[in-house]
Amino acid sequence: MSNTIVLIAVAVGGACLAASAAETSTNQSSTSLAPLGTVSVRYMVDDVDAAVAFYTNHLGFTLDLDSAPAFAAVVRGNLRLLLSGEKSSGRRPMPDGTKPVPGGWKRIQLPVSNIQAEAARLRAAGVKFRRDDILTGAGGSQIWVVDTSGNLVELFQPK
Repeated sequence: MSNTIVLIAVAVGGACLAASAAETSTNQSSTSLAPLGTVSVRYMVDDVDAAVAFYTNHLGFTLDLDSAPAFAAVVRGNLRLLLSGEKSSGRRPMPDGTKPVPGGWKRIQLPVSNIQAEAARLRAAGVKFRRDDILTGAGGSQIWVVDTSGNLVELFQPK
């Protein structure tokens, strides 16, 4: 009887370890799934390759997944930015015919330590801004960069 209990305990313990390893593998080692603790934001873009170049060359992102021309994912820290081109499933029209399009006023916010220097660096690289001035408020300073499809990225320096 005690041998049976030991065998059952070993079997249950092994199954738990296998399930835990499978979950860790699924959630953290695949580039098609974001690791736990990562936030994913989707931006509609007109040109996936141009968007990837913009985010990797100017804003410190790295390429995570490339399915251009339909889709790509770029990563910076725990932010995974999903770039949906016209051929991606994220751009399919709604049942009423409304099409998801780039642009708008929603934006991701990237912290910077010196907003003046960062704005100067990006201007020298030919990056477009929504407005030329840096706004300062109670929490800090911000300026808005426009990506290659018209989506906003806020650079923010806290007080």
